[in-house]
Amino acid sequence: MDIIQAIILGIIEGATEFLPVSSTGHLIVVSDWLGLSQTDDNKAFEVIIQLAAILAVVTNYSSRFVLNDANIELWKKVVLAFIPIGAVGFLLHKQIKELFSVEIVAVMFIVGGIVFLIIEYFMKNKQQPTQSLDEMSYKQAGWIGFAQIFALIPGTSRAGATIVGALLVGLSRKASAEFSFLLALPVMLAASGFDLLKHYQDFSGASFMVLAAGFVIAYLSAWLVMKLFIRFLEHFTFVAFGVYRILFGLLLLGLM
Repeated sequence: MDIIQAIILGIIEGATEFLPVSSTGHLIVVSDWLGLSQTDDNKAFEVIIQLAAILAVVTNYSSRFVLNDANIELWKKVVLAFIPIGAVGFLLHKQIKELFSVEIVAVMFIVGGIVFLIIEYFMKNKQQPTQSLDEMSYKQAGWIGFAQIFALIPGTSRAGATIVGALLVGLSRKASAEFSFLLALPVMLAASGFDLLKHYQDFSGASFMVLAAGFVIAYLSAWLVMKLFIRFLEHFTFVAFGVYRILFGLLLLGLM
């Protein structure tokens, strides 16, 4: 992997990790287009850019890390929502890895896009009862956690699964996206930590400049996209993302 490829993948990771469009799916597809195979060095690089995305959440939502009653309650709900995917991912990680293919990614892009369009159709002009994260109940967090299990299928999108789950249990679009951001922390830390243990020896063979470029670009793009995404949701719906998913999935199937 060279610097240009690292920058491209850093942008893809940062731009898609927190949008309901599947960062894993995009990384699989773009890596394939760039001719990058799943070598140990490239897997180590993916760990680094995921850590950059985690840092972007921390800096964008630093106020949520202040110890007070409201934040403690919120993080309890985050932990509760993490448990289902943490358990299933740990038990079935080998089987999940075998699902990674461009065909599965394409199909799940289309399925996810249709789901978003259906939800937005029924949400039209409807006021969601839970407008902020501090109003969310433990029951809602638990159901969102179960919805997140679908993200284990490549192309589904972790953000997409959690946002859909949040919308279905009554959270507003903005609150759904923000909970998805925070819920990314334990999920990505667990996944990156697991991959780090498996591939830590591969960092010695990876180029420092390639890793550094990927980290910085992934952090900056993730930080910016999160801010722009929240502003977008203040005025628009998820319909555009549903349409994008369907078109991108059809494109992938057409190129196979």
